[in-house]
Amino acid sequence: MTRTRRPTPAPTTTTPPHREQPRDPRRFRLPGHSLPLSVRAGIVLLAALILVAIVGPWIAQYPPDEPHYADKLVAPNAEYWLGTDQYGRDQFSRVVHGLRLSLLSAFLVLAGSATISLLVGLLSALYGGRLDRAVSRCIDIVLAIPGLVLALAVVGLLGPGYVNLLIALVISSWAADARIARALTLEARTRPYVVAARVAGVSRPAIGVRHLMPAVFPQFLIVTTLRLGGIVVSLAGLSFLGLGVQMPEAELGAMLGDARRFLTAAPWLLLAPSLAILAMATAANLIAEGMQSRRGMGAVR
Repeated sequence: MTRTRRPTPAPTTTTPPHREQPRDPRRFRLPGHSLPLSVRAGIVLLAALILVAIVGPWIAQYPPDEPHYADKLVAPNAEYWLGTDQYGRDQFSRVVHGLRLSLLSAFLVLAGSATISLLVGLLSALYGGRLDRAVSRCIDIVLAIPGLVLALAVVGLLGPGYVNLLIALVISSWAADARIARALTLEARTRPYVVAARVAGVSRPAIGVRHLMPAVFPQFLIVTTLRLGGIVVSLAGLSFLGLGVQMPEAELGAMLGDARRFLTAAPWLLLAPSLAILAMATAANLIAEGMQSRRGMGAVR
């Protein structure tokens, strides 16, 4: 009996189905494609406001403080794009200069408040002990007073004026962010590389600068940005009460306070400054809320 050998089938190579590799989050991506729509809208709006504040003085036909008594309370027209006030001053020129001053003031207050808050919160959590307890009690006292009331009290002590208004807003707005900076620093202290540095004998200042500051700053920056819209409104409100920039200097809040007497006779005097303040606050809130949702900062807030 003979055996018949069956032919050995040729080896077949099967190509595995192509699977799309997950995208590496560390790969370079254009900034605009990775930002939420609200952040992009806020950036565009804020950039437009900054552009108007920079270019506007060269477009305006008249200086902001130049009166034209023959053209008092003129409605918007081809010569005066936003009309004139009770002294015949060009409203467009004054709004542009007021926008520039308001943007500069808001960023100065934000930078001053953020610097104090970050340093106080970082040092408090880094050294702990009596310093931490003293800072915590001081923060509790400041937060127990409404921010606007505290700012009014500081301006009342220092007197009305532009610089005093900025100081008052910094004093009234640092405490809340300092508490957040302290909480973020306490969380960062428990990370393995920080613990390893402490065990290795690295000094506290070095740990704070090399390890804690880079870990805390990105989240703290997002939280601080949330304050920008409130700072804009507070600046305008206190200037509206006559506690900030004094007339005839052009400032949006002071312009609203000066124009409230002409609400029915010349409503355009209130419209343009109000829209400028609204645009600044909206741009700041869009950027802050979009960054907050992207980074998942709801719990920190």
